[in-house]
Amino acid sequence: MSDHRVLLLAHGSSDLQWCRTFEKLAAPSLASVPDSAIAYMELSEPSLDDEIARAAQDGVARVTVLPLFLAAGRHLRKDVPAMLDRLASEHRVEISLASPVGEHPLLGDAIRHIVEETLTQTSSH
Repeated sequence: MSDHRVLLLAHGSSDLQWCRTFEKLAAPSLASVPDSAIAYMELSEPSLDDEIARAAQDGVARVTVLPLFLAAGRHLRKDVPAMLDRLASEHRVEISLASPVGEHPLLGDAIRHIVEETLTQTSSH
């Protein structure tokens, strides 16, 4: 068990298909990063609250929350930091909030690759 855990944070939805999409997206990271997990801000399980509590119970000292969001809107500027402050205080765990994945330049490259692939597929029909 590591003293540092990474949580991949998704918004959450009552639509199970939506959740499966994010679970598939997170699967390669969860498989390659030991002791990482996915958590949802609201409407889905496991919740961010549950995953921070589990980390504290496991003796984890530091948690990095990596948002699976395209941009930092109100949730990432206000709601999530307030949640993390409360959870850090409640569970005595150091929690840092990383930038959303949408701000990483590699995501733009991945989107370009998908667009090029889509154009190739549609032009061959």
